[in-house]
Amino acid sequence: MGGDKSEYLLADRAYDSNEFREELAKRGVEAVIPSKKNRILFIEHDAHIYKERNHIERFFNRIKGFRRIATRYDKTAAMFLGALTVISIFLWLKL
Repeated sequence: MGGDKSEYLLADRAYDSNEFREELAKRGVEAVIPSKKNRILFIEHDAHIYKERNHIERFFNRIKGFRRIATRYDKTAAMFLGALTVISIFLWLKL
């Protein structure tokens, strides 16, 4: 949770804790986290926004298929970001 300001944080049930939700609220970020089954007080979440998490998970799964990203051959963060950008463009264009 760096310097970028986000409206929502999409996470799975493992992140469903009062402390985590309070920290997000302090930062002005809405938690889109389904409640754990054993939670006494069920907290609603926006199911429509939560479905978008699937797109993010699939993107990361696809980039891991590229050997250069999976093994992190690049020595500098700038080179890694460049490779990640090129691979993202390939995936976006479906090449």
